Amino acid sequence: MPRDNMASLIQKIARQARTTFKALPPADAGSFQTNLAKLSKLLEKIRAEDLNLGPRRNGGPPLPSPPPQLGAHQGPPVTYMHICETDSFSMGVFLLQSGSCIPLHDHPGMHGLLKVLYGQVAIKCFDKEEVEEEEEDENENEEAAAGSVADVQGVQFNPPLLQCQRAALRRSLRRSSDVLSEASDPCLLTPVQGNMHQIEARDGPAAFLDILAPPYDPDEGRDCHYFKMLQVSENAGNDSPGSPQQQQQPSQPVWLLEVPQPADFWCGGEPYPGPKVSPD
Repeated sequence: MPRDNMASLIQKIARQARTTFKALPPADAGSFQTNLAKLSKLLEKIRAEDLNLGPRRNGGPPLPSPPPQLGAHQGPPVTYMHICETDSFSMGVFLLQSGSCIPLHDHPGMHGLLKVLYGQVAIKCFDKEEVEEEEEDENENEEAAAGSVADVQGVQFNPPLLQCQRAALRRSLRRSSDVLSEASDPCLLTPVQGNMHQIEARDGPAAFLDILAPPYDPDEGRDCHYFKMLQVSENAGNDSPGSPQQQQQPSQPVWLLEVPQPADFWCGGEPYPGPKVSPD
């Protein structure tokens, strides 16, 4: 049960999220940062019991049937509890089975905050690298026959990149790799910094509160895209951009390939059991 003095905390978080994300930068950058700090402070206080949640040990409520390709008896590796959504933000809880992973994905043009409620999650974050349009056009013209934007940089992949994969190649920067628990501060993402991440449950089930602003909306160009990190050939030297040694270091370039949603990942849904929330 929620603690008496914390019963309205999730409501306060929703209202602060509404205030924070009603106008995104650069409209009023100073006010946005002030409100974002207030929201982050509130998230630091939230605990699983405030939402009537706790780790599952022996089953749980019935979950949706998995896609046919996963077999009849395998439940979803991840489930989502919807709390609330407005035009400016969405809020909910992701629950991960032990060892399950939310694959590397992006949040186009979105801000976000993630706060672990229980368990531990290993999270790898990547920055989007903004490339000048003129440079992209020049690369496209000069390297059309080469089969990869990476060839401009002298990077070779293992296995080699196919011609048809060229348009799905993205250069990114590894930002961080951390293990977070309920004692950790909220994890923040912006439209550029930490915008792509992979989240894996460690040593048992895990759950985290998730706020995205604005919400995913394919009609508005905010669809979710999945990626895999490409392996650079061992023939690349230690000083080559994206070499195996550099790929393991923060703030170093990595190469990502956009891929379909992995066949072994899907997200089920279940009811949110916590206090009623109205962001208006």
